[in-house]
Amino acid sequence: MANIFAKKPLAQLLGEANSSGEGSLKRTLGAANLVALGVGAIIGAGLFVRTAAAAAQASGPGVTLAFIVAAIGCAFAGLCYAEFAAMIPIAGSAYTYAYTTMGEFVAWTIGWALIMEYALGAATVSIAWSEYLNKLLEVFGMSIPYEWCHSPLESATIDGVVHSGFLNLPALLVIILLSLLLIKGTQESATFNSVIVVVKVAIVLIFIAVGWQFIEPANHTPYLIPEDAVVKDSAGKILRTYEGWNKHGMGGILGGAAIVFFAFIGFDAVSTAAQEAKNPKRDMPIGILGSLAVCTVLYILFGHVLTGVANWKDFADPAKGGEASVVYAIGLMKGYGWLSTAVTVAILAGFSSVILVMLMGQSRVFFSMAKDGLMPKAFSELHPKFRTPYKSNLALLVFVGAFAAFVPGSLAGDLTSFGTLLAFVLVSAGVWIMRKSDPAQPRPFRAPLSSPSLPLVPILGIVVCLGMIAALDSFTLEVAMVWMLLGFVVYFLYGKRNSKLQQGIVVVPTEMEEQAFIEPDPKNM
Repeated sequence: MANIFAKKPLAQLLGEANSSGEGSLKRTLGAANLVALGVGAIIGAGLFVRTAAAAAQASGPGVTLAFIVAAIGCAFAGLCYAEFAAMIPIAGSAYTYAYTTMGEFVAWTIGWALIMEYALGAATVSIAWSEYLNKLLEVFGMSIPYEWCHSPLESATIDGVVHSGFLNLPALLVIILLSLLLIKGTQESATFNSVIVVVKVAIVLIFIAVGWQFIEPANHTPYLIPEDAVVKDSAGKILRTYEGWNKHGMGGILGGAAIVFFAFIGFDAVSTAAQEAKNPKRDMPIGILGSLAVCTVLYILFGHVLTGVANWKDFADPAKGGEASVVYAIGLMKGYGWLSTAVTVAILAGFSSVILVMLMGQSRVFFSMAKDGLMPKAFSELHPKFRTPYKSNLALLVFVGAFAAFVPGSLAGDLTSFGTLLAFVLVSAGVWIMRKSDPAQPRPFRAPLSSPSLPLVPILGIVVCLGMIAALDSFTLEVAMVWMLLGFVVYFLYGKRNSKLQQGIVVVPTEMEEQAFIEPDPKNM
């Protein structure tokens, strides 16, 4: 009987990394480059959309504390990622780490969960892209009808009329265009990436600097949502109550952390650049933890200003700040209408690059799993001209496009958080397991306080991330469990039977396949 926990030999992984000869990645990235990569990948829809969502649904002004809790969980997981990235300096991230430490079934579990991170992450950002496109069109006296920019599961009362969504057309279109771009293989230049990072950070800094002058202290009182709080619309209809343990008070901080955790997704992209780091022992921890530190400080200040300029209850009302919350808050700053338009254009550009990175990341996961036999071979087949895994991109176009068009952004975003948190839990556990099973393996970087007898950092990473998973709403957890159970069925019906490791086949990529796997590189997005 096949062993579902069979491990992929570390020597084989390192052999794959060195199999492309001149096409292998060069170690040219320093700590500053890796921090810039992390900041570029992290700052996106999570900050501009999920901050208001967390404030409206669970944390109120205490969303700043929610960011701190989420950052702590990321820091513990980040240390574990840094150890793996330095020890196994190849692309593949959590899926690859699990395959060599915990075996095939756990690797499959992470690979399946990463679909929720990358694929649903792309869908969530595309939905946010749609919201900001509508706000930009309104500046020019135009708008997309509610029915054509919302999912069938959404409805809202606007000017006394109830509108129900039919199809989020802008979100679907941006997924189609960027998927076709990835199939062609066009990649952004390093200069463009630098510009995008500067623009994103500039947006946040400008908003903080200008908004600080318009903070109303009353909006920060009370700082945590009371249990008896109620949000009503202009007609007196109750929009939201907060009885659940994770919807008010200190519990709401953990509930908010689970929501804003989406804002930190992307820092693990730094680990995929381990092969390019000049000194993994020093540069990977700085890149991963440095980008987390920079973004956490910006996020806390951003959340403080956002909930100070606009009352957190406004973000629970679709007719007010429920959509495009940053634009709504800027609208309350008299004399800064120009900033609203400029910010919207820049956010749209930034969102586009994030979607591109997520779609590219998902195609990498599918490519790697297909090369191992755990996914259909089609996902690793390359376009004869563009040398990209075009069938994988086409499949993502359909899957991600359907989510973007028909599923609300809140659900997609929470599922994305679940997938990422689960990956973080398993990566943290992997460090602990490998410290016990293979203590002699060279480790250029060692996560502190992680001895086999007292693995404090891995345990804290597991506990904090599991806490944030538990704080997700019950519907999200139910949908996530159904998705994971579906993944187990797929593994036993297809993955286990076709696994090349189970069949004793050694996978050695060709140079052409290595090039397809490493291009386009996220640092160029």
